[in-house]
This record gives sequence, C-alpha cells and structure tokens, in this order.
Amino acid sequence: MNQNMKEWRAGIINGHAVAAIPIMTHPGIELGGRTVREAVSDGQVHAEAVIRLSERYPSAAACTIMDLTTEAEAFGSQVVFSDEAVPAVHGRLLNSPEDISRLTVPSLSAGRIPAYLKANVLAASVIKDRPLLAGCIGPFSLAGRLYDMSDIMVLICENPTAAHELLEKCTDFILKYCMALRQTGAKGVVMAEPAAGLLSNDDCLSFSSHYVRQIVQVVQDDNFSVVLHNCGNTGHCTKAMTATGAAAYHFGNKCRMEEVIRDVPPTALAMGNIDPVSVFKDGTSDTMRQTVNDLLGRMKDYPNFVLSSGCDTPPFTPLSNIDAFFEAVEAWNGRLA
Repeated sequence: MNQNMKEWRAGIINGHAVAAIPIMTHPGIELGGRTVREAVSDGQVHAEAVIRLSERYPSAAACTIMDLTTEAEAFGSQVVFSDEAVPAVHGRLLNSPEDISRLTVPSLSAGRIPAYLKANVLAASVIKDRPLLAGCIGPFSLAGRLYDMSDIMVLICENPTAAHELLEKCTDFILKYCMALRQTGAKGVVMAEPAAGLLSNDDCLSFSSHYVRQIVQVVQDDNFSVVLHNCGNTGHCTKAMTATGAAAYHFGNKCRMEEVIRDVPPTALAMGNIDPVSVFKDGTSDTMRQTVNDLLGRMKDYPNFVLSSGCDTPPFTPLSNIDAFFEAVEAWNGRLA
C-alpha cells in the first residue's frame, strides 16, 4: 500500500463516517486453529492471523500482535509462553545501576525479533486496501520489564541518572526496531507504553515522552505513523503523551474519551476505548452494541476520534462480540449517510 499516511489521517478526520480500528490479532489466531505460542513464535502463523482478520472485518487499519515481551527477550529477559495466554516476562534481567552500565543494546537478530519482522513483511505483502500497523513496546515500559516495574519507580527518584542511562539504551533499540518495521511495508507502529501511566505528567514527560519523541522524530513521516498507546493513563498524563508529536494516541478504558480528546491536537487521531475484557471478551453482543452507541454518542463532536478497543483484545474473545462491534459501527454510519 502506497497511501500517504498524512492523507489517510486527514481522510478519517474530514470524512463523515466513523473509522474503527480495534487492536486485535488473537481472534485471527483462533480462526486458523493455531495457538498463541505458535503465533508469537512463527512469523507465518502471525501474518496469517492478521490477514484472516483483515478479510473478515472492515477495520480502517490492520494490526499485528501487541506483545510486550519481544524487546525484553531480545535484551536477554526470560519469557514464559503459553498456548492460551499472552507471553509474560519472568523475573528481572537487571538488579542494580551497575547492571545497567554493563547492559548492551542487542541486534535485530536477537530473540523473536526476526519472526516479528517476517510477520510484518508477509502481512504487508497481502494487505493492500488499508494500512498495516506494526507493534512495539515503549521505552519506559521496556525499562520496567528489564529492571522490575516497582524498582524502576524507585530508581527514577533515587538515581535518575541510572534510569536515564537505561532509558537511552531502551530507546536505541526501539528506534532501531521501528526503522526495521518501517522497511517491512508496515505503514505505522502502535507503541505500547502503558507503564508510563504510573507516572505523573511531569515524570511522564521526563522518563517516557522525551524518549518517545526521539523515536517519533526519526521514524515518523508522511508515509509512516506512530500511534502512542497508554492504557495506564486515566487522563492525568495526556498532555505528556501529546508532547511526543505522535500522529495518533490510543487510550485505555480507564479514562473518559470525551475528556482526554480535548488535549489531543485536532490533526492527530484519538483512538479508544471500549474495555477489551469486560465488553469484548466477557460481554454480550447486546452489551457491545449499547457500549458502541453510547461512546459514539459522546464522541460525535470530535471528527478525529477513531473507535477502538481500550487495549489488545485478549485470547478467546467471542467472534459474536466483534461482529456486534462492527455491526454497531455500520448502523451508526448508516444513520449519518
């Protein structure tokens, strides 16, 4: 797809219909009879899941898996895999500022990075009618997985120099990874930075947004967009998020979209925020339709709003609920026509 992403965003903002981009891949894995373990380890299985969903649903963009362990594993973290659940980092890689100083930035051949690059190449080669959005973790969230989330919060207070050293190394790797993702044919990347939601707005600026902005300034252009996801934000650090200059901002269900969107530039997209667990996975079709209608009603005055899940939809989300999501969007847009 050679579509200019700046024009794609403008088309959404200036169009009459509401665009919908739920962050989901797991339903595509299950549709193919494959396991989570296979999809996060095999680029072919991963790509097939993304393609399968793009064929079934009219999402305005296709998304690859939101996996918050891939980059940590590349650095050397231990990861626990399951057939039925998303991977998880086990233990911690770093225990002291001295460990941070010794830490080396890995190559893109480490861990499962090649499998994820392959998945994007394969998916982008087939999906031509909409942008493909790759996935990566954000700098602060990666640092928390390497150093331990509780201890990184202590470190930024007691030894900010060491924290910044770790964040610089994380940023170096994520930047390198994003540049490689751009070369796969993906038209953007959803950068998951949920741990930054634990920070105040000022700390989020210093320990997250400062580094995200460095990545944005290098990789984002008219043909490649960064979507900054922070489902930990309750509204308290939206201004820090938008200081990154990303093309789009993705919000979780802990915040009220009609409030956080006021801090989003009108030329950027604001995406969210239907609960991926209580509505997508555990709700009913009727609950989904009502939730979609309620949210679209509250957001009708914001043309840069894009309907989405609040985070990645989990494994075993019923297809009937996803069907209801898109049916509700179609019905809403039909009334606008």
